[in-house]
Amino acid sequence: MGRCCKRAAASRGFTLVELMVVIAIIGLLMAMLLPAVQLARESGRRGACINNLRQIGLAIHMYHDVNGAFPPGGISPGPCCSVESYTSWTIQILPFIEQKDLYNQYDQNETNESVANKAVRETFIGVYSCPSDIYRDVLAVPASGPAHDKSASSSRKVMYMPGSYRGVGGKIDGTFDNPYRPSWDNNPFHKQLPRRWRGVFHVVDGNLRPETFAAVSDGLSNTLMVGEYSTRPSKAITAANGVSMRTFWAYTYGSYNRSDAMPESRTLLGDYDRCTLLGGQLAFWPCDRAWGSLHTDTVNFLLCDGSVQSFPLVIDTKIFADAATIAGREFAPLP
Repeated sequence: MGRCCKRAAASRGFTLVELMVVIAIIGLLMAMLLPAVQLARESGRRGACINNLRQIGLAIHMYHDVNGAFPPGGISPGPCCSVESYTSWTIQILPFIEQKDLYNQYDQNETNESVANKAVRETFIGVYSCPSDIYRDVLAVPASGPAHDKSASSSRKVMYMPGSYRGVGGKIDGTFDNPYRPSWDNNPFHKQLPRRWRGVFHVVDGNLRPETFAAVSDGLSNTLMVGEYSTRPSKAITAANGVSMRTFWAYTYGSYNRSDAMPESRTLLGDYDRCTLLGGQLAFWPCDRAWGSLHTDTVNFLLCDGSVQSFPLVIDTKIFADAATIAGREFAPLP
């Protein structure tokens, strides 16, 4: 009788209370591990993003070796805002990022908005896309410019594939009259800016030509060339999942694959809505030409010497803006 009772007790399963305790412990362990897993994943994505910038830097250097100059930031034949544009730096370096076949499809005699260049502008390029970005392979109509206007006026949507990196057009500081809203992405607005403030990838027209390494008198290791711009979804501009003000790698118009540097911290947030709500000089204009990432408190930049540097969002914005010029005669070292 005693042995029978002992066998029955030994074969008894978990009680409900014991089971709930075990589940609670497992849940607690999962809650503790999840942030570490997410952190490890983001670290991997950030590493891949930095590697993308290094590949872009190598491609730009190879382009310079072959052509004796940097590619144009963008070729624009007229002023803002509905004039269609031609090639840009991202298109011209395609052969050097193993995309020669795609480059050969691009018709240099046609605008980017033309039917002839539809296949190119709609192609996803992994090197141009940070893994931390969202909706990174979803076609969209940009929020402004000729692609937006043509899409609104006809049944044919002029769509572009997103990207995550913008060329550095130069420095702006907001001290000029608002009606001109000077920047380095539109002719003739850049004519209102000191020429020494130009960056590597400004607009190319009758006034400005492509730059060279020799023109970077501020120092290759102290001059920004390409940086990140990803934005969180906008509640104010809901088109294209709220990210229609994002980067579009083949969209030469305006600031969609080029940005300027302005000494305001709001332009590094990677959040278009927050940038516009915070306000500052020139209202929303610098937010269109902003920088930022979806990494934690950092944004990555490619320098002219081919190195990549991660900047904290609390960087001295004057030093940051000065580093966007190739010949501004500012020599404060980057942090």
